[in-house]
Amino acid sequence: MRRAALAVLLPALLLAQEEEQPAARAKPAAPKTAREEAPIDLTGYWMSVITQDWRWRMVTPKKGDFPGIPLNTEGRKIANAWDPAADEASGEQCKGYGAPGIMRLPARLNVTWQDDNTLRMDIDAGTQTRLFHFHGSKTASGEATWQGDSSAQWELVRTKVPPHAPGPVRGGSLKVVTTHLRPGYLRKNGVPYGAGTVLTEYLDVFTEPNGGQSLLITTIIEDPQYLSQSILLNTNFKKLPDASGWNPGPCSAR
Repeated sequence: MRRAALAVLLPALLLAQEEEQPAARAKPAAPKTAREEAPIDLTGYWMSVITQDWRWRMVTPKKGDFPGIPLNTEGRKIANAWDPAADEASGEQCKGYGAPGIMRLPARLNVTWQDDNTLRMDIDAGTQTRLFHFHGSKTASGEATWQGDSSAQWELVRTKVPPHAPGPVRGGSLKVVTTHLRPGYLRKNGVPYGAGTVLTEYLDVFTEPNGGQSLLITTIIEDPQYLSQSILLNTNFKKLPDASGWNPGPCSAR
């Protein structure tokens, strides 16, 4: 009797196991892309709001006018030797439009997703483009460029304490670290930064009482070649409803 019962039950058990196997072999969910993970929306048009350092940002300062920048002896020597005509003659009019300097210029930004893991920032001043790569989607290669290589990651802010506790995400910011930079100017009047400069930026979006949106970029510039200490800057932009005023133009050495 016992053998007979087993003979009846065995096919049913095997069938049940076969039905369960596809579920057990189900592939894990694909990791989310940077676009899917985004806690804030940076896309759209933005215009710089210049409320600080106006006289060094709205116009090109005169040679030797660089207070507030902790240049070392070599950095001051280079800044005091600034010659815009020489930059023009050598085809380096864009020295003041590299990533460490361009965000301080009067400009409009157009932020879009180039692909699911690359955020693109077009800047009308000097007609420059910055690409922010998530999840190691690009590594440094080739010659250094004005905009360098930018590695990006979302920094999430959670409602629960401690921060690592599970819970709903309230918001966050974008952290961007840029290296592999072509040497250029922190200010258009020849204030230098070197090839070893590391640019760290935190991008935060805020909603104003009137419903408008503001973008705050907190910047840390570290340059062991020309700076005696790091520089901390806050740069503001406001969101625009459309592309009105978007006016890409060439770099200018003056």
